[in-house]
Amino acid sequence: MYQSCDKTFSCGENITEIGYPFRGISNPEHCGHPNFVLTCHDGKNNITNIEIMGVEYRVLEIAQTTQTMTIAREDVMEAACPTEMKNTTLDYSTFDFGDVYMNITFLYGCPPPDGGNFFPSPPSGNLIKYFMYYVPCGNNGEDVHIVPGNYDIGMCRDSVIVPTPVPPEGETQLQNITELDRIMRQGFLVRWKIGSQLMCDNCTASKGRCGYNLAKNQTACYCPVPPSFYFNELQSIMQYQFLVFFEVFLINKNQNLGQIRACAGLGVIALTILAIIIVFCYFKRRRSLGNPKQVRDNDIKKFVLQHGSLALKRYKYSEIKKMTKSFNEKLGRGGYGSVYKGVLPDGTLVAVKVLIETDSNGEEFINEVASISRTSHVNIVNLLGFCYNRNKRALVYEFMPNKSLDKFINNNYLGLDKLYEIAVGVAKGLQYLHTGCNTRIVHFDIKPQNILLDEEFSPKISDFGLAKLCKKKHSIFSVSGTRGTIGYIAPELFSRNFGGASHKSDVYSYGMMILEMAGMRKFDEIVTTQSSENYFSDKMYEQVILDVTTKLDDLVVDDDDQVARKMFLIGFWCIQTSPSDRPSMSKVVEMLEGSLRSIQIPPKPLLFSPSISGNELSSSLSAYVGLEHSVNGPI
Repeated sequence: MYQSCDKTFSCGENITEIGYPFRGISNPEHCGHPNFVLTCHDGKNNITNIEIMGVEYRVLEIAQTTQTMTIAREDVMEAACPTEMKNTTLDYSTFDFGDVYMNITFLYGCPPPDGGNFFPSPPSGNLIKYFMYYVPCGNNGEDVHIVPGNYDIGMCRDSVIVPTPVPPEGETQLQNITELDRIMRQGFLVRWKIGSQLMCDNCTASKGRCGYNLAKNQTACYCPVPPSFYFNELQSIMQYQFLVFFEVFLINKNQNLGQIRACAGLGVIALTILAIIIVFCYFKRRRSLGNPKQVRDNDIKKFVLQHGSLALKRYKYSEIKKMTKSFNEKLGRGGYGSVYKGVLPDGTLVAVKVLIETDSNGEEFINEVASISRTSHVNIVNLLGFCYNRNKRALVYEFMPNKSLDKFINNNYLGLDKLYEIAVGVAKGLQYLHTGCNTRIVHFDIKPQNILLDEEFSPKISDFGLAKLCKKKHSIFSVSGTRGTIGYIAPELFSRNFGGASHKSDVYSYGMMILEMAGMRKFDEIVTTQSSENYFSDKMYEQVILDVTTKLDDLVVDDDDQVARKMFLIGFWCIQTSPSDRPSMSKVVEMLEGSLRSIQIPPKPLLFSPSISGNELSSSLSAYVGLEHSVNGPI
């Protein structure tokens, strides 16, 4: 272990001698954290790349003393506008955005500006000087709308959100492609937070080397135990025996010669036995540590046998390739791998999720199998089988023809009544996860993208890669790092000041989703700033919650005000900042199936918490709100 991790990573002039948690892609897996794998492209002027949540980034600078690095999307280094239709999302268990940045939304395939009110008005305040309409930088020379902040896709074909540094005061406005190209190439700052820097410092100070324990999923310290160590010990013993013999033979001349020979003979015998023991221990240790990958593979195989349901079929990798026709039709890609369409021998359509090899510790694979194999519910996606063959891992799910909910929230294809049915189904699925299983399962990543829709648009919760299992008697979970997706993460997952992570964290994410389904984001467009102000404006709360005569025609695509108002009321209950003030999912189902009159008016979420500093709240976390005082809500 110690000897195999002796090389640091260097690539070009800017990225030199980078150590743990990073490792080069050619280095052994146990030498670095699985989320910090660097690739050096010698043929591209020594460019360094890192992949985060399925998006390729160019690494511009790494500062290990401050645990920060500057990265830029690889697809904007050649052209200012992104070519991959993926938002910039970090794995918040290991990364956070830097302090000063702003999001830019690229809107593709939009109608011309005189074609109607499809596009929001320019933002007010300091961001107005960065506002743009048309920039000719898209694919095939098409014009692309570019605006600061986070915007819904609206009537446009695609949208991509990319963070950029905030230009200093007095700098040229971003009104042309040259300025946009320059600022995109600057990249943005991220911090890593694996929580083991002190341990690594102590390890290095003791002449050890930091690495990653793949079996225990944590940072490890490898101590120097080279082969010479054992033979040095042997040499020391031989020197000692020689000195003893020298003293007896030359100094104590009066000793009986027989005693001298006996002493020397016993010394030689003891020395020989000790040498054999030391050499045996060395080679035994070498064999046990020589193949850590095999140890990890055996651990995961044992786990699958212990936790997989009897109905779960294990496939060979060749069978996975055959059912997907060599991965011919890709359905999508996420942070842990790609999803392909497949067909079983009996003609059943399936979705095959192939996990990327950088998930070397198998956590996402274990979470999926452990969580979903324990479930059986109409609103939980069915796991049909899996493939595990060392670094080849795949999960076989039932096929969902209508893909995910996020494709339908912001258009008129589904009416509000159908969206309401979907909201009820998701609530019942979460209720089952929290209360209906032998163990409590918290999903930790509820969002529209993880709600799949079958042929009848019935919802099914999917993607259990971040899920946690706990016995029912335990209500608080121990989680490492922030889990979830920006805009849906509960406050307690990024700051302990709000409380501990629990099943109420899923309630918060559900509340954000149901508010989005009811049309909240059409009512109050969000512009990302340095603070959390103006997300829940007084005007929105008063019109939606307090004013019973308010018409919601501007908020939803349907005239059924009763349904929309109920969704808003429940949504605001779910996003209360204190976990204890949020309802359980059982209570949410009760409110959804009950009358509007039975739902109490929720307290108004406040805009900040005095105990949280500005640095602790990322600008992308503007959706998080704080309570200055405790309020009582449904339980």
